[in-house]
Amino acid sequence: MAYVITEPCVDVKDKSCVNVCPVDCIYEDGDDDRMLYINPDECIDCGACEPECPVAAIFAEEEVPDKWKSFTSINTIYFNDKNKARDEINKMYPEKREVE
Repeated sequence: MAYVITEPCVDVKDKSCVNVCPVDCIYEDGDDDRMLYINPDECIDCGACEPECPVAAIFAEEEVPDKWKSFTSINTIYFNDKNKARDEINKMYPEKREVE
């Protein structure tokens, strides 16, 4: 199992989680990405990232809330086809979200 980044990260991209990841499995590709992504093949399921996320966007795969289950596949898709993952996010959130 891996950890998954979900909806609260969209248009936030706080990198507190990146700083604590012992295997550097959290990615984003600059302004092209509206959120961060965890590589499920690299994640060692340590959970260090989850408590560091200031917007509570990170969940163990089996604990992702039903309303955000689609983010599990989007995280996986990103590492095979970044543009497809970006398109999915843009379809779900066509407008940039205002973040406080």
